[in-house]
Amino acid sequence: QLQLVESGGGLVQPGGSLRLSCAASGFTLGYYTIAWFRQAPGKEREGVSCISGSGGTTKYADSVKGRFTIPRDNAKNTVDLQMNSLKPGDTAIYYCAADRSLYRICQSYQAEYWGQGTQVTVSS
Repeated sequence: QLQLVESGGGLVQPGGSLRLSCAASGFTLGYYTIAWFRQAPGKEREGVSCISGSGGTTKYADSVKGRFTIPRDNAKNTVDLQMNSLKPGDTAIYYCAADRSLYRICQSYQAEYWGQGTQVTVSS
């Protein structure tokens, strides 16, 4: 069965850090561009970050630049989202997704595979 599974969400205080992980089963992540999206209640889905299969191209939303990074480990078949200096506005369900086309997933938010999502809550 081909699937993506996110983990690492939770409750954190403003200014804190969390590391989300996206693990693939049934296929090799190294052939795919991976993106992290988030969706807060009542808001549209937002692209947070994406990274090409080789890791040579990364993109970040303006709202997270300088605070989030997207390390990938193709040997472990995982892509993480390291989130630092978290703000209440970062509260959302975070999803990872995979697609063979960098343009399709990073620009058009279309993806072949989606995870089920993990909740991140930033609150004091």
